[in-house]
Amino acid sequence: MVGLMSDIGNIRKINEDSMGYHEDDIKKIYVVADGMGGHNAGEIASKIAVDKVIDYINSLQSLEDLEIVIKDAIQFSNKQIYEFSQTNTTLTGMGTTITVCLAAGNKLVVANVGDSRCYVVSKGRLIQVTKDHSLVQQLVDNGTITAEEAAAHPNKNIITRSLGTAPVVDVDTYLVDLQYIDRVLLCSDGLTNSLTEDEIYNIVINNTNETACKKLIELSKQNGGRDNITVIIFEGECKNDRNFTRE
Repeated sequence: MVGLMSDIGNIRKINEDSMGYHEDDIKKIYVVADGMGGHNAGEIASKIAVDKVIDYINSLQSLEDLEIVIKDAIQFSNKQIYEFSQTNTTLTGMGTTITVCLAAGNKLVVANVGDSRCYVVSKGRLIQVTKDHSLVQQLVDNGTITAEEAAAHPNKNIITRSLGTAPVVDVDTYLVDLQYIDRVLLCSDGLTNSLTEDEIYNIVINNTNETACKKLIELSKQNGGRDNITVIIFEGECKNDRNFTRE
């Protein structure tokens, strides 16, 4: 069973994160979005992103190529946000991150724009599937800073790609074979900025999906909770023992 939870955190006045999912006999869709833009703009952008991606995929008669489907869904969502932002000057600059999982059979396609993440638990390890579109990730990639330095970098929240800020957006996709995956986690950066991967892993494998979401958010808030925090956890197809030890 899917677990999902979103929390405003300890500091922010509104929750600009959005989340959603849809499951039927053919497919499963899971989405997390982290809005930006101030006032209510970020909240609106993230909700449009989640709703339009799910609506677009559900409107299709065929899911022959999951990668094309998920990219087209995000492009459609991006266009909706961008066009809405042009209707009022107070909405200028509104945007959102997005991370989407689309599963059919044993196949899972993950797509992201921005720094909301997808992780999988496989063979006793927590593995980050997505790659952040952020300033600090660029600095890590070019060797300017280390991954450890990135975790505490003062500009770690600056993203380099988002939905809604331009008519077209670049979307990264990743193909995952669910038969080797125990669980899948999507989250906004409010979680990953507050918890280590070891903390996330230990909570996920020792609890049900619903309880894990609750405990992850509780610990994030204990550790500061300076941002909104959103988590979705769902099952893979691996039938191995849940009680892994991390390598």
